[in-house]
Amino acid sequence: MLVDDAVVVRRFLTEIINEDPDLEVCAVAANGRIALQKLDQANPDIVVMDVEMPEMNGIETLRALRKSHPRLPVIMFSTLTDRGAATTLEALSLGANDYVCKPTNSGGIINAKQAVRDDLLPKLRLFTGRLTRHGHPVAPAAPGLPARAVAPAVRLPVPVAKPRTAVPHVQPEVLTIGVSTGGPNALAELIPMLPADLGVPVLIVQHMPPLFTRFLADRLDAKSKLHVCEATHGMKVQSGTVYIAPGGLHMVAVRQGTDVVLKLTEDPPENSCRPAVDPLFRSVAAVWGSHVLAVVLTGMGQDGCRGAERVREAGGVVLAQDEASSVVWGMPGYVVQCGLADKVVPLRDMAVELTRRCHKPARVG
Repeated sequence: MLVDDAVVVRRFLTEIINEDPDLEVCAVAANGRIALQKLDQANPDIVVMDVEMPEMNGIETLRALRKSHPRLPVIMFSTLTDRGAATTLEALSLGANDYVCKPTNSGGIINAKQAVRDDLLPKLRLFTGRLTRHGHPVAPAAPGLPARAVAPAVRLPVPVAKPRTAVPHVQPEVLTIGVSTGGPNALAELIPMLPADLGVPVLIVQHMPPLFTRFLADRLDAKSKLHVCEATHGMKVQSGTVYIAPGGLHMVAVRQGTDVVLKLTEDPPENSCRPAVDPLFRSVAAVWGSHVLAVVLTGMGQDGCRGAERVREAGGVVLAQDEASSVVWGMPGYVVQCGLADKVVPLRDMAVELTRRCHKPARVG
């Protein structure tokens, strides 16, 4: 079901979705009120919904829909504006499964269609239990729950780790996290649970467009004991601060004298992403060596896998979120299947695990 007040947008999305042999638009609605009236009759497998609509907007509709259909997957169709970003993050916290940004007019209609095909269609397939666009298998869902994508069998050129006899017990000097689909809610659960005296800086890449990362940082900062901010170029890395890579830019750590600073670049996307996890993981391995604790959380694709290999080669430790608590077990699944994860941890236990590894014991005397 498509819910958007713009006729042009509804036609645009209908044309793209109906091109896919496994997908079909079963109903459209101009606002949330009409959508709720049509819901039972249309019986959709998934809802794609605009954020800003007259009469009943996306947030109001989502609240009502979650009461009557708590397990129905919902993807928000958001604008790249401050208001769109803030509202989308609120929708995710209220139970929306994911979001897709509306394409801008700058690239022309052909590029706009391709952007929606690349971003929206894989998510529709994911949350309706079809295969992803790369042909990855989908794990059976529990009754009443949307299906969860799993990583495919490992194929070259995915790295395969050399086994090591024991996990290093080196005190971490940096915690770095890579995350994608399902990330905002995973971070909202994890980061506020970390103590103010964690003792290390935290560097995060969340696959998100510009504007969204700033609002994500602000929301996390308001709920966390650690200071959370969107990174800026040249910012000094300090313990007690969480740095989130800004949308549209890679973030890497570089040593500058006795300090470590963050460098933001417009280098080409990696794994079709910018920011990407791999460049960050490579950089922290080069700067901190064996004193790196890297974590790969829920997300589509395999970004972070090669970076995790670099962390392991430097002697650092890699943790991966488990399949059961991941919205999509793609990124962490690859890391596990490649033998790069020193430990697989449920999200509910991740904060305790990270605190135990990072927290420096108080000196005696």
